[in-house]
Amino acid sequence: MAHHHHDTGHGHGRGHGHGTDIDWNELGPLLESQAELFRPAHEQAMAWLGGEATEPGLIVDAGSGPGVVSCLFAEAFPGARVVAVDATAPLLERARARAAQQGVAGRFDTLAGELPEVLHRLERPADLLWAGRSLHHLGDQRAALTAFAERLAPGGTLALLEGGLPSRFLPRDIGVGRPGLQARLDALEEEWFARMRADLPGSVAETEDWPALLAAAGLGHTRTRTFLLDLPAPASDRARAYVTAHLSRLRDGVGEALDAEDRATLDRLLDPVDPASVHVRPDVFVLGAYTVHTAVRRA
Repeated sequence: MAHHHHDTGHGHGRGHGHGTDIDWNELGPLLESQAELFRPAHEQAMAWLGGEATEPGLIVDAGSGPGVVSCLFAEAFPGARVVAVDATAPLLERARARAAQQGVAGRFDTLAGELPEVLHRLERPADLLWAGRSLHHLGDQRAALTAFAERLAPGGTLALLEGGLPSRFLPRDIGVGRPGLQARLDALEEEWFARMRADLPGSVAETEDWPALLAAAGLGHTRTRTFLLDLPAPASDRARAYVTAHLSRLRDGVGEALDAEDRATLDRLLDPVDPASVHVRPDVFVLGAYTVHTAVRRA
């Protein structure tokens, strides 16, 4: 399965800075707008989880970022208490403000600390633990999954958003430069991701067979489902802003690895006064596929 790392929680937006360090504080507004854009796919996933899991009393969003998805859980499961867990205090401040704005603050808590160790500070085990593209930011993913599983209540569900497909924003041939620019950017993203994983503390290479890894963590009843985000052209202002931000970060992070023609094409796509730019062109869209894997702790 191809990687797709446009994260929508703590890592919900790969941090294509210079190198592989990610400044989550700086990414806060982008993470919020991106998660809001992806709301339809998350709502589909939550509807599916509602059918798969027993009614949860405690939902933990492990790697919550600014809490957009955490608050969606509070809306989707009105009988549940939601705990947003993240290592970045300013993002949790955003999460608390969002919960208050949306009227769910009475059922909403935050917990600051590094995953997975911070989960031991939960007051009780989780009925549903959601890890939305946060796991791949942890060096030893197998050990982290075991720690996640240990913090589930008997019969509780672990839901892991990992994998999917690279998003598409433009036709293969955009009338500028060589066709297939996004496919070449995908290849550079994969190389960036491999470096990011290798640079993590305690990094362990792992075959990304998520159902097998969930089973190895002692969980059963594994399920997998993929959800589409299909925002057709012409793009809304929010979708266009997301595409612009994403391509800008790619230009900053991996642009120098492109050949001169592709780099010039990417520069034209990002130039707001160029009629070929994503700011104005009518064929911009957002199409993504998001895969969720679930497993249950045996009662």
